Order: sequence, then C-alpha cells, then structure tokens
Amino acid sequence: MQPAAAESYSFGVIPQRSAVLTAQYWNPILDYAGRKAGIELLLKVARSGSESADAAARGDYDFIFSNHIFQPRVASAGYRVLLSTRDEPITGQIVTLADSPIRDLQQLAGHEVGFPSASAFVGYIVPIDELQRRRIDVKPVFGGNQEGIMAQLKAGKIVAAGVNGKLMQAYAAREGFRIRVLWESVAFDDLPVAVHPRVPAAVATAVRDALADMAGEIDGISVLRASAERIGQKPPYGFRRATQADYRSYADFYRATVLREFRASP
Repeated sequence: MQPAAAESYSFGVIPQRSAVLTAQYWNPILDYAGRKAGIELLLKVARSGSESADAAARGDYDFIFSNHIFQPRVASAGYRVLLSTRDEPITGQIVTLADSPIRDLQQLAGHEVGFPSASAFVGYIVPIDELQRRRIDVKPVFGGNQEGIMAQLKAGKIVAAGVNGKLMQAYAAREGFRIRVLWESVAFDDLPVAVHPRVPAAVATAVRDALADMAGEIDGISVLRASAERIGQKPPYGFRRATQADYRSYADFYRATVLREFRASP
C-alpha cells in the first residue's frame, strides 16, 4: 500500500534576487522544513515585487516571506506573522557609484533614480518617502527586483538607486564594485514568515516550529549554511519565533508616511 501523499501548501517569497538564485536558496530550506512538518512546501516567486504584492493582497499564498503584508492594501488579506529571520535588521538606502559626481540627495533632482519595484518597502517606499519629505522630484525607474536595479546602477544606466542596504552590500561585494551611500533610513526588522488565515492552526504551528528549530539541528544548520553561501549571507542563520507585535515599526511608518499613494506599479 502506497503512503498517502503529503498535503501541499504554497510558500511565496518576495523576488529580491533572480528566480534561479531564489530557488537555490529556498528550495532546500522548504524541503527540509516541509518534511519535518509532514507536508510539502511549494516555492512560489512572482516576476516582480509588485506582482508579488498583488498576489499577497489576493491571499494567493498559504505561507509568505515578505514585508508586503504590512502595506495598507495588503493587510486586509490577514496574514499573521510566525517567524522572523535571525539576521540583522534592514535599512533603506539611496546609493550611487563610488566614483559618481553625485554627493548629495539634492543633486538627484530631475534625474532618473532606480528602484526595485513600487512595492519594495526599504527599496522604494521608504526612500521615496524621504525624497518627498525633502521635496526632491526624481524620475523613478523600476528594475523588477533588488538585484535587477543594482545591476542597472553598476552598468551606469541610472545615477542612483533606492535599495535594501544589506542586499546592496552583499551584491556589490559579490560583483566587485564600490558604492557611496547618500542616505540611510532607520532600521526595520528583516522580512517575516507569515501564514494566511485559511491554513489550519496545526499546520501553521508545525511549519513555524520546523523552521525555528532548524538552526539547532545538525542537518538543519547544514542546510541553512549551504543556502547562505549561495547568496553571501553572513551568520547567524535561520529563523526565530515572532508575532505581529515584533513588526510594529512598519505600522508606525505607514501611519506617518507622507507618500501620496500606495499602488501596484511597475
């Protein structure tokens, strides 16, 4: 008699890197955690950050690794935080190449400035909020994901870019070029793992525990370390249990923002 197939649940991941690199990082982790939880976790990656936010707003994903869930237009989907990464907090930055003549945000006025997507929190929403507060009008250009716009900056196609500072540092080191940071935001907790309300509580708990316990298991830490090496991620690796309250800084930001609108854009 054949054993019953494990139930399958989708796991959406915000597209910060290429689809190939995202799969190489996440598939081993999801395979390990799924087997521990007694289910199958299926990686889902949208083509762009805005498409990922749209999918989250519709509740397309059972589990999700994204900070899009805190956007006002996405929050109604009801995703609930289960975990955060053990990694250091993230910041938004506006950067240019180290040899660029641009040395001040005011010099960006009227120029094309790159951003990952209009849904990227520290890569677009936080930096563009700062630019609007300073009444600096720029022409946004979108790269689809974090590393996409970083590649355009490296190639000199744009004079500056709004980025996730931690990802920018890792990308520049990997690609062998230097940047100048023109502005940096306050720190926000790194992306959470969250669950949709339709997922049974027992399944959500099993996935939370499987991911949270990985760093303390010999096989689990080996998987986390191997995935981290693919993207140049530094320790500590893995996840810790978290709740919505741990991400209060996001809600505080959205209450105070001067942005004129939040929408699904390029």
